[in-house]
Amino acid sequence: MKDFYSDKFIEALKKHHIDKLKMIPKSDLHNHFVLGGSREYIQLQTGIEIPFFKGVLSTMQDMHDWNNKYIGERFNTREMRKLLIDATFVQAKEDGIKILEIGEDVWALGEFFDNNIEELIYVFQEANERIAPEVELRLQIGLSRHCSINYLSRCLEPFWGSGVFYSIDLYGDEFAQPIENFIPIYKKAKNEGLKLKAHIGEWGTAEDVKKGVELLELDEVQHGITAINSVEVIRFLINNHIRLNITPTSNVKLGRVKELKTHPIRKLYHSGVDVTINSDDILIFDSDISKEYLKLYDAEALTAEELDDIRLNGLRRL
Repeated sequence: MKDFYSDKFIEALKKHHIDKLKMIPKSDLHNHFVLGGSREYIQLQTGIEIPFFKGVLSTMQDMHDWNNKYIGERFNTREMRKLLIDATFVQAKEDGIKILEIGEDVWALGEFFDNNIEELIYVFQEANERIAPEVELRLQIGLSRHCSINYLSRCLEPFWGSGVFYSIDLYGDEFAQPIENFIPIYKKAKNEGLKLKAHIGEWGTAEDVKKGVELLELDEVQHGITAINSVEVIRFLINNHIRLNITPTSNVKLGRVKELKTHPIRKLYHSGVDVTINSDDILIFDSDISKEYLKLYDAEALTAEELDDIRLNGLRRL
C-alpha cells in the first residue's frame, strides 16, 4: 500500500488543501454513529441545527448534558435513529472514508428495531449500499459499562451467531464497574470470532490499559493514550500487537490532552505502537478525519509522511 495515494495525501497536507484531503482514502475505526454524522445533512433533512461545542468540556457530564440538549429526545425514534445512520454514511462518503467501523448499542435492538436483529442489520447495510457503497462497513456490537452484566447478556443473545458483526466494543465511564466483570461476555465474543475492543486509557491509567487487554484479551483499544505514561505498557502493546484507535481532537476537547502539538500519539507512534487516527464524535467535536490529519500536521505533532503512514495503517486489515 506504499503508493496508495501517498504523494497526493502528503501534498494536500503540506498545501492545506482540505478538499483534496477529503478525496483520499482513509479509515474511521472509532466513530460513535449517533454523534458521527454530517451536521449539514441532518439540518437539511430535519431543519434541526446542531452546534458543535466550542470550548473544552470539563467533565464527561458536560458532554452528556450537551448530548441531551441537542440530540436526546428529538432523535429518540426509529426513523430518527435511521436518519443518524444515514448521516454517518453521508459524512463518511464526503470525507473519503473507505473503512468505517460503526455499530449499535445492544439495548437499542429493543428500543428501535423491535428486537429484530435482521432488521437492525438490514438498516445499516441498506444505508451503506444506498449512500456509500464504496465504504466497507465493519458492523460493531456496542456495550455500555453502565449496564449490568445480566442485562447485557440478555440483550446480546440475538447478536450471537449472526456472522455479520465484525467487532465488539465496550464504552462509557471507565470506572462504572470493574472491567473483569466483562470477561464472560468477551470470552463468548472471542468464540464468535469478533475483534475485541474496549475504551480504556482515556481517563484511566496506563496500568488500566494493560489490565484491560490482558483480562478481555483485546485486539484493539479505543483511546489508550495514558499508555504513554509507562515504558512497560508501551512495550507490552508493541509486543502483543495491540492497536490503539486514537481520537486526537476529542482528547483535547475533553481535557485529556492539553494541545495537539504534545498529543501522546507522537510518542506512541515513534515508539512503535500501532496507532490509527479517528473521529469519535464529529457532531460535538467538529472534526472529521481529514480535519484530524490536517490539525495534527499544522500542530507539528507528526510530519506529513508520518501521518500518511498512519493513514495507510488504518486501511490495512489486521
